Amino acid sequence: MHAMKAYLAHLFQIYAWLFIYPVAWLWTALIAIIVIILTWLGAGGWADKYVARLWGRFILWITPVRVRINNADVINRSQSYVIVANHQSTYDILALYGYLPMAFKWVMKIELRKVPFIGYTCNLMGHIYVDRSNRQAAKQTMQQAGTKLTGGTSVLFFPEGTRNNGDGLLPFKKGAFKMAQSLSLPILPVTIKGADKVMPAKSLRILPGTIELIFHAPIAPESFKNKSTEALIEQVRKQIACEL
Repeated sequence: MHAMKAYLAHLFQIYAWLFIYPVAWLWTALIAIIVIILTWLGAGGWADKYVARLWGRFILWITPVRVRINNADVINRSQSYVIVANHQSTYDILALYGYLPMAFKWVMKIELRKVPFIGYTCNLMGHIYVDRSNRQAAKQTMQQAGTKLTGGTSVLFFPEGTRNNGDGLLPFKKGAFKMAQSLSLPILPVTIKGADKVMPAKSLRILPGTIELIFHAPIAPESFKNKSTEALIEQVRKQIACEL
């Protein structure tokens, strides 16, 4: 049985390389062009909310990946949050873009700005690039990002800073938590499960599967008003880890 599964997994890579990868890149380029044009026409908010969601869902569909949503009823869609999620795979991004039920801005490492189509489009859509090698510039960027968090628009962080292999969690960086504290915004912890089975970190292998998005009860700013950043990080980390 194990040998058969391994054989089918290898066989599936032919489909991945001949279909998923080329179609996903063509689709990404097409969606980027549509978003750019709509933004130029003044419909950037609509493009960000609906067209980008279609981008994620289509690539999940052709893989194919099923997405399960748990506890989405804890979200108040008119509230802005600092969303904090673990990061297992490139497919985390597709699942969140496709199924996160709110408008949001990513916090992304500045190196992604150089990626064809994606870099320029994300910048146009108001996503937030952070130069982690320059602490002062990163701090100023995070302060400016706060002006975008109005009317239910949230900000999303992967506090591990890079993709994990699915075994536990990497240490969390402080940026998301300092922003929540300085802006008095609730934190929405999200656990992502199964993405590492679809596409492991630092691998180009793709397999069909199921990804779960588990939303935890938001943490109100009143509850961490007098709490240290380190204690807040530990609280959120435990919430995310308990479902892994």
